[in-house]
Amino acid sequence: MKPEKLTFLTLPTPILYLPSVSQDLGVDFYIKRDDMTDIGGGGNKLRKLEYIMKEVKDGGYTRVITTGGVQTNHGRLTAAVSSILGLKCSVISIGEYPGELTGNMLLSRILGAEIIIKKDDGRNQDTQYEELIFTMKQKYEKEGERVYVIPMGGSSPVGALGYFDCGEEIKKDIENNSIENPHVFCAVGSLGTFAGLYSSLQVRTEKVPLSGIAIMKYSEKSEKKLENLIENTLNLTGETESPETNETNETNAGNGKKVKFPYTVPDIRTELLFGNYNEESPEVRNAVYYMARKEGIFLDPCYTGKLFAGILKMAENGELQGKSVIMVHTGGLPGLYTPHHRREMEKELSSGIVLAD
Repeated sequence: MKPEKLTFLTLPTPILYLPSVSQDLGVDFYIKRDDMTDIGGGGNKLRKLEYIMKEVKDGGYTRVITTGGVQTNHGRLTAAVSSILGLKCSVISIGEYPGELTGNMLLSRILGAEIIIKKDDGRNQDTQYEELIFTMKQKYEKEGERVYVIPMGGSSPVGALGYFDCGEEIKKDIENNSIENPHVFCAVGSLGTFAGLYSSLQVRTEKVPLSGIAIMKYSEKSEKKLENLIENTLNLTGETESPETNETNETNAGNGKKVKFPYTVPDIRTELLFGNYNEESPEVRNAVYYMARKEGIFLDPCYTGKLFAGILKMAENGELQGKSVIMVHTGGLPGLYTPHHRREMEKELSSGIVLAD
């Protein structure tokens, strides 16, 4: 039986047709507005947290620990939900303190979260996170807390159920809007959103094409993590459909190796990276400006800006002809205020500031 969840969101989120972008690209272009989920500034992590926080509340935990980049959207939204549920929240990051409290960091602190930042010492980051989580968990437990650790991005099988639900919602959007030849696109980071969508859109009988655009390096390790996430998410849904194939298929990891995947091999585009995780990119900034100036919708430079920049590149290459594009907007607006992104935008946009006499 599929696990229960808490219900604190107003769903379904809207799906909008974008006329100007559609005209420019020569395709029907839709955007699924999961940035409009209604807590803590919105974003995709909230669907995951509906399921994760049910486990937290049922287990009698008093504090959650989660991890992410210094400007983590997931940390902000975990802090927001924690505040509603009366839980303490700690957000752990490996990286550099930017020297100012801005963007998601500011919002997380307003929400009452404790932020722990450790400077990267050059070792494997997974190892550094594990050590710091262990240390902080021990500290809180000695103080009498009962601590639940939420993985980065909420990307556990339980969390991915939120995007299994979203996949089912998108199918209804397609039917209700009579969308022909739909193709869903989402950003791929910690993998939970894609795993949930894949479990709904690609495994069940009524399949809908799905592509992910990587916003960080995607490796053979990522491939294995995704496979496990999908398998375990499907187990939680009670999905019993037989695998389509057990043939060995090429990975999308760019390393030439082959992996076994029991369903259709997930389409993860790794060549449209525009730099590593949260790096500044002129192509991504231009995609952010374009969406804002055409449709009045803000994207962020870490996730959705990269996603849209990748879609624009695919359109330029003629890959979208005959398709109706559905872009999943996963939120991230505070990322526009991240210092290193903001500084580059200030250079490009300050010419539009006119100081009148």
